[in-house]
Amino acid sequence: MSGTAKPGRARIPELSMIPWEGPRSITEYSRAGRALARDLAEEFALGADELYAVLVRSFKGHPVLAVFGAPDVRLRARRVVKRLRRAAELQKGAGVELVKFHAQFRKEFVDVLPHAKPEKRQPRVVFNWDDV
Repeated sequence: MSGTAKPGRARIPELSMIPWEGPRSITEYSRAGRALARDLAEEFALGADELYAVLVRSFKGHPVLAVFGAPDVRLRARRVVKRLRRAAELQKGAGVELVKFHAQFRKEFVDVLPHAKPEKRQPRVVFNWDDV
């Protein structure tokens, strides 16, 4: 990471602005995260297609690549774009994991909520269990 990165820019505002106040906030967090992951996946997939076309068009018959006996420009472009497509697939996976995160929270806490409300403890952050 470069030295010019600002500490406040390290977090994603759409997610970091959601306070952990109750089950609804966890639902909102998982929905916002899933939407971001889907948007990133789509952007990476579209970017990969566009980049492939640009690389092939820009470097077709490039003299330096031809001198070194390099593989075809299309092959090189496919190798580069493969990484961006992989990033798109991983973002799709992140979206799926956020759905599982929400389901796991509901299974572990909300489903047993009436039986195990933590009323005697005074946590630093108040978590409203009645916010279902």
